[in-house]
Amino acid sequence: MKTLVIVTHPDLLSSRINKAWINELRKHDNITIHSLYEEYPAEEIDTAREQSLLKAHDRIIFQYPLYWYSSPPLLKKWFDAVLQHGWAYGEGGDNMQGKEIGVAISTGGSLQSYEPEGANRFTIRELMRPVEALAHFIGASYLPPFTLGDIFHVTEEQLEQSKMAYVNHITTVAAVAK
Repeated sequence: MKTLVIVTHPDLLSSRINKAWINELRKHDNITIHSLYEEYPAEEIDTAREQSLLKAHDRIIFQYPLYWYSSPPLLKKWFDAVLQHGWAYGEGGDNMQGKEIGVAISTGGSLQSYEPEGANRFTIRELMRPVEALAHFIGASYLPPFTLGDIFHVTEEQLEQSKMAYVNHITTVAAVAK
């Protein structure tokens, strides 16, 4: 299975977690890394190129830091530009049918803070519902999210464990039952 990891981190060079994840993923032949902010610094998205990348892969993972309970703005812009009517959905829009879509996110808050009784009141799964809805709408399967929380306190050992867990997750995880 060919996996495309679409990284949307506005300052990847200073990111400890996302950069470490990417470096680990690059060691695997069937994983393609595609960094939107590096590719499109002016945020002018090449829709045809992006659609070609999607067609060439079976599993698409959106990797980003969670910003205000959502993705960085370039990913939203990417969704709007790339997942077009007639290509991703609607009449003739079957290019994403049967693909698998998931997210890998890092959070400043602890994972305990993303519980119904936690500081953020909602689970990561609940906050990722828009991506799950998107996957359903375009005929793709949705994968459970991969998350690393409390990133400002992650030890080197925990980072190493998360890198291995991330690779394992995106290469073996099964879609969420509908």
